[in-house]
Amino acid sequence: MIYGLVIILLLVLIMPFFSKVVEQNLEAFLFFMGLLSAVVSGVLGPSLINQAWREPVFITFAVLTAGLLFKWLKSPIEYQILQISKRMNQHVFLAIVIIILGLLSSIITAIIAAIVLVSIISVLNLDRQSEIRAVILACFSIGLGAVLTPIGEPLSTITTSKLNQSFSYLFNLMGMEIMITLLVIGVIAFLTIKPKKRTHGLSGSNEAESYAEIFVRSLKIYLFVMGLTLLGAGFEPFVNMFLLDLQPGVLYWINMISAVLDNATLAAAEISPSMNSETIRFLLFGLIISGGMLIPGNIPNIISANKLGITSKEWARFGAPFGLMLMFVLFIFLIMVG
Repeated sequence: MIYGLVIILLLVLIMPFFSKVVEQNLEAFLFFMGLLSAVVSGVLGPSLINQAWREPVFITFAVLTAGLLFKWLKSPIEYQILQISKRMNQHVFLAIVIIILGLLSSIITAIIAAIVLVSIISVLNLDRQSEIRAVILACFSIGLGAVLTPIGEPLSTITTSKLNQSFSYLFNLMGMEIMITLLVIGVIAFLTIKPKKRTHGLSGSNEAESYAEIFVRSLKIYLFVMGLTLLGAGFEPFVNMFLLDLQPGVLYWINMISAVLDNATLAAAEISPSMNSETIRFLLFGLIISGGMLIPGNIPNIISANKLGITSKEWARFGAPFGLMLMFVLFIFLIMVG
């Protein structure tokens, strides 16, 4: 059984990089891998199937509702944003936007927060370097804030489900550190982003999404979370055998792999109800922060980079060192608190 799970894990980690078909159909691939892992582990049964059907409902509904609302309100929202930005200092405006998007992402979902971010950046007409830094810092903020509720992003959905916890569990577990970190990111944005008169800004697509795109994305999220639910249940024996005895700090730094792999997939494979709260805190913070360092690490990064035309090199130039600094500072904080 363990050898079979190791093979499945390697396929989950490697195939998206080597197969364009898998990369473009990641949700279906993860669903199949999750189903296979549950069969190999011998945990596939009526109870798990029922759970896999139910778990994606709330986040799917949130993504669909928020997507439709933003489509209908896109023009007035962009107009108001432009008017407010003209009346405020650009440094202050960007810092506030980055903090607010982080907080809102737990309600409107990380996906919609990223789409809103694209609209904001598109109407501001800043220079390219300022826009890139603003997008990267905002994606760090969104990735952190979305964890506060189970509807924020797939990582928080699957974590709450695997641990069989209440809606407010992650907020109670990590809320203080996340709130402080969001404020710190806002301050860093104020200090490091120096907007100039636009010469060569980001060029990307800011067209309103079609109804088909919104519904297809919602279905993909449903399938994605269903696959993660199956994957998490299937890998529980593997986690209990190899990860439970690791020190929380070791898990924290191991999860830097989240910079190149979707952090929700890693959360599904790693988290176990047998872990204590301190281990889960270290594990999740390692996944969330490193997930902002490179484009593949988190869904908001992928959406923002694709729509605004940010290259992997441009993202890594600022995102990687900032993420490493943030990981180091937060690691020291978690050690001191612990």
